[in-house]
Order: sequence, then C-alpha cells, then structure tokens
Amino acid sequence: MTHDVNKVTIERRGVLPTWLRGIDPGTAALGGLLLLTVAALLPPILTNDFPGLFLQRVFDSLSNGVAYALTAIAVVLIFKATGLINFTQANLSMFGAYLSWQFAAGWGLPVWVGIGLACVMMAGVGAGIERTLIRPLGATDDLPVVLITFGLAAVLESVAGGIWGLEFHRFPSPFPAGPGDFIAVGGARLRIETLGTLAVAVVLLFGLHGLLNRTQLGLRFRAVSSNKESARLSGIRIGPTLQLGWALAAALGTLGAALVANRTNLEPGFMAKLVIFAFAAATLGGLDSINGAVIGAFVIAAVQSLLTGYAQELPGLGWLKSNFALVVAFAVILVVLIFRPSGLFGTRHVQRV
Repeated sequence: MTHDVNKVTIERRGVLPTWLRGIDPGTAALGGLLLLTVAALLPPILTNDFPGLFLQRVFDSLSNGVAYALTAIAVVLIFKATGLINFTQANLSMFGAYLSWQFAAGWGLPVWVGIGLACVMMAGVGAGIERTLIRPLGATDDLPVVLITFGLAAVLESVAGGIWGLEFHRFPSPFPAGPGDFIAVGGARLRIETLGTLAVAVVLLFGLHGLLNRTQLGLRFRAVSSNKESARLSGIRIGPTLQLGWALAAALGTLGAALVANRTNLEPGFMAKLVIFAFAAATLGGLDSINGAVIGAFVIAAVQSLLTGYAQELPGLGWLKSNFALVVAFAVILVVLIFRPSGLFGTRHVQRV
C-alpha cells in the first residue's frame, strides 16, 4: 500500500515540470509582459467612465486593426515567398491610395469602383516589379533586392509628390461617415464606417484563404513558400508564382491604405507610420503566418489605443500620449525579437550542423 502511495505521489509531482517544459520561454515572457501591462492599466480603465470610454477606445482601434492587418498580410506574403522584407510596401500602398483618390475624387467615379481599379492597377505594378527588377537578380544575394525595394520606395514617393503635389487631400469615405452614422453600444459609439471596414476585411480574408488553400495557384504559392527547390523539381514555375505574391501584396496594401486614408490626410508620406504598425503586427504574429499577422494587427491596434489612452494617467507616464504611438510599435518589435523572434504563430527554424 505504501508502495502505491509513493508511486502516485511521484507521478503527481512529475506533472508540473512536464507541463512547464512544454511552454516556450519566449511565449511565457511575452504573456507575462502582457499580463503586467493589463494589471497596470486596470485602475485608470475602471475609474474613467467605465465601460463607455473603454469600449469607445476598443471600437476606435478596430478600423486601425483592419488597416494594419491588410498591410501586414502584404508584408507576410512577400516574406513567405522570398524570405525578405519588402521595404517598398508602404509606398506601393500610398501610390494605390492616390490612384483611388484620383478615380473617385478627381474623375467622379464611385469610391468602390475607384478603389477596385486602383487595386487591379497596383497588382499589375507589383507583378511588373517582380518580373523586371526582382527576378533577374535571382536568389544568390539578398542585399541587391533590399536596396531595390528601398530605392523603389523613394521613387514612388517622389513620383506621387510630382503628380499630385505635397499638399493634403481629403479621401472620400467608402461607407456612411456622417455624424449620426453610428450604433450606440454601452455608452460608446460604434460607427457604421468601422463595421463596414470590418466586413470588408472578413470577406477579403475568407477570399484569400480560399485562394491560397483551394486553388492550384494557391497550392503552387504555398509550395514555393515552403521550399523553392522542391517546388522547382515538382515542375512548378517559381517566377510566375512569386509574381502572384507581389501582385496580391500590392493589391491588399492599396485596399488597406484606401480604407484608412479617409481618416487622415492623403499625402506622399501618410503610409510611413501605418507600415511600422503593420511590421509590428507581422513581427508579433509571425512573419510567415497570415493568421498570425491578422491577430497581431488587432492586438497592436488595441494596445496602441489603450496604452496611449490610459497609461498617461499612471505615475511617471504623463508623457505617453497618442504622438508616442510609434514608440509603442517599436517597443513591441524589440520585445518580440528578443523573446520570440519567430513571433507567436510563426515557424521556428532549426539549423543543424
């Protein structure tokens, strides 16, 4: 009987260490930091018109989350296909937003028609960039490709400034955006514009999932993203498949920029800040995970809204206002790279020697 009791005791003691060993240290560290942040913000959240103000800040973050998600997906698509960060993504999206504005505000086309035409045109631009500038370099050296994306970003910004000027332009909203276009929820206002943006994002994500998982094009893209050499040996044409990634990235970035442009002033540098939040979202979720990028985007948007909204009421953090939102994004990137470089949902690569 004693032997049985001792055996049970040993087994029960062995459960906890095994469970702890199954938790990735980086994930545990990120989770701990998140819990500490939530605990620190609870007092100002509960003492400032709760739940109305809290819900309002969450609702305000949803539109930003959609824009971050679409741009982060564009970054992830290129990274999955090439293993490189596309530093021209911000200005590709900016140029697409200008085209949308030209079609809608300049030529009087319906807003959604203008956005659709711009997405198609920028998809062609993205595919053209891959065919003429990226593919000829091959995969022998990454530095020229990185330099090309930097150079293209500068060229696109200069061309946009030369065509449309450096002054601010007002982008028409694709959804009802009047003062009375909202739904009251718990003392907060959930705007119709926010709901429409979320609906577009959901439809688009389902469409992208279907394209990548239920079509031959998507199958080829996933094969190339997984292993280019194996895909080539299987008869898959690498170049045209990578073109698909560049085209999708340019189109998605254009849509994200158009959805956020009506809430800011359209000018050549307006995407610079947004793409940093998108990079933070992709880093948090995992640079090779589309679903992770989406989750990371909404987490980043919520953290941005809540932290800059409430943290300034904590001792010593009165300076942390909305103009420090970029600091929050950079801090997220730094923390994730330190504790879990692959992101929460990214693939961890193991090298054997």
